[in-house]
Amino acid sequence: MEHVSIDDEEPNAVGNDGDRRSLSEPLRTTDVAINHYRLASGEELSGGLHAHMDQEEVSVVIEGEATFETFTLLRDADCESDETTSEGGEVTVGAGEAIRFAPGEFQSGANESDDELVVLAMGAPRDSEDVRIPADCPECSHDDMRLEIGESALTFVCPDCGAERVSQGCPECGHELRVALGEETQTVVVCRNCGAEFENPPFAE
Repeated sequence: MEHVSIDDEEPNAVGNDGDRRSLSEPLRTTDVAINHYRLASGEELSGGLHAHMDQEEVSVVIEGEATFETFTLLRDADCESDETTSEGGEVTVGAGEAIRFAPGEFQSGANESDDELVVLAMGAPRDSEDVRIPADCPECSHDDMRLEIGESALTFVCPDCGAERVSQGCPECGHELRVALGEETQTVVVCRNCGAEFENPPFAE
């Protein structure tokens, strides 16, 4: 048995006024990742739309209200073509409610309310090694890219053709970008600072 106090665990900053406390290490979990979030209004649970291809995620709202953007790529089940369609939208999850995302379902969460948000987020298995964003490969147009975090840069790798691209900041102001829902369940890349929008992530040359 392992027993910890959440308030005793070292927080990691989230945005300007929020924190995330990992409980996996202190609880010595082997099969599930556990994170406790406390977010002020306007702060985000994640850096934009993403999916874990090898992990299911469950978020339990303890206090406040979380807004999740959801996005699913619908591939031809008969494999007769490479065409895909998509569906997406927003889901509001209140205190005492929970939401589950299956492997491969894109999602991002944020506190869009005026009150503080407290969330317990869990993922199983504990370690995820295949994180994707819904962005087309610039070489073969595959409809998602795998994220690889290196020592100096974030790299996008196509799981189909293997093409690699290094991410860059907003071409307008240099700040961080995020993938979000646009109109008609399509995704856009948005600058967190200036609000500039792009159809696909701008990659470094």
